[in-house]
Amino acid sequence: MKIGCVREIKNNEFRVGMTPASVKAYGEAGHQIFVERGAGVGSGFADEEYAAAGAILLDTAKEVWDCCEMMIKVKEPLEEEYGLFHEGLILYTYLHLAADRPLTEALLSARVKGVAYETLVEANRSIPLLTPMSQIAGRLSIQEGAKYLEKPFGGSGVLLSGVPGTPRAHVVILGAGMVGANACKLAVGMGARVTILDINLERLAYLDDLLGTKIQTLYSTAENIQEALQDADLVIGSVLIPGKAAPKLIKREYLKLMKPGSLIVDVAIDQGGCCETSHVTYHDDPIFQVDGINHYCVGNMPGAVPRTSTMALTNATLRYGLMIAAAGLEQALRDYPALYSSINTYAGAVTCKNVADSLELDYKDIRELI
Repeated sequence: MKIGCVREIKNNEFRVGMTPASVKAYGEAGHQIFVERGAGVGSGFADEEYAAAGAILLDTAKEVWDCCEMMIKVKEPLEEEYGLFHEGLILYTYLHLAADRPLTEALLSARVKGVAYETLVEANRSIPLLTPMSQIAGRLSIQEGAKYLEKPFGGSGVLLSGVPGTPRAHVVILGAGMVGANACKLAVGMGARVTILDINLERLAYLDDLLGTKIQTLYSTAENIQEALQDADLVIGSVLIPGKAAPKLIKREYLKLMKPGSLIVDVAIDQGGCCETSHVTYHDDPIFQVDGINHYCVGNMPGAVPRTSTMALTNATLRYGLMIAAAGLEQALRDYPALYSSINTYAGAVTCKNVADSLELDYKDIRELI
């Protein structure tokens, strides 16, 4: 199969879909790999490394899009890339379509086979292609949160750990999944006082067993959320329903309960956000304020640490990408049924029910189309 990898063009996105090591793995499996010059520079991978691994370097992204049968990216294509789609193309990347109707319509119009990292769910209910970025985003949410609580950045001037004789900052985490658990562990490690809420009692029990009296676990209800917000210095929004728009757990009126200068880090922003007042921001201008409460809503948080993020992501995506490249998408689905969950668009149809429901579009079962 002819496989492509282009430079990411999203604002301040430095990750890349393939490392030289993954290029070598695809090449050893008999595939041709085309890489846009400069694609890996932001992650610390030089063109010479890709060439040495067997990639064919091309000067422009269009050349790569035009010649490849499968495109391996990190982030969803932007509007300026829609015209590069072609029928039958396998697009293997994060798509987050529930919050992006224009991209969904462009994929449907071009009859692109959209394989979304974030909706691939294994038989054991794990989400293997989302997990590494969730781990990084969860840890970054505390790191960035600590920074933007500082007064020079418009925060309340609270140190997460406090010092002897002063109160520790209160971190409230909504969602105990992979993002929330990683945020929780880092917040505890930095000495903060932590409350974490979820409706999944198994996840709360896991964190309670792991961290015990270092955290407070609460069942997530509107009342418990409002009560926790009143004393929060830093709020991490980390709820996830694979493929579906994030539920709005933080209503605008809740902001009036919060302390001025406190901060919401809405990690769910790539699925529309879990706070009613959230909108997407970028690394070069990450903060905005509503009703005296700061919001950090960067949609590609792991892009801030691209070297780590790229290696972690490609470690996870390589296995499934090799399956698709070896057998073709349709046979790979039959051979490994967990892949069905990753198909968001196929032959002009939406094939992920959560995406279809979120965008109020018709849904087709992928098994009926192949």
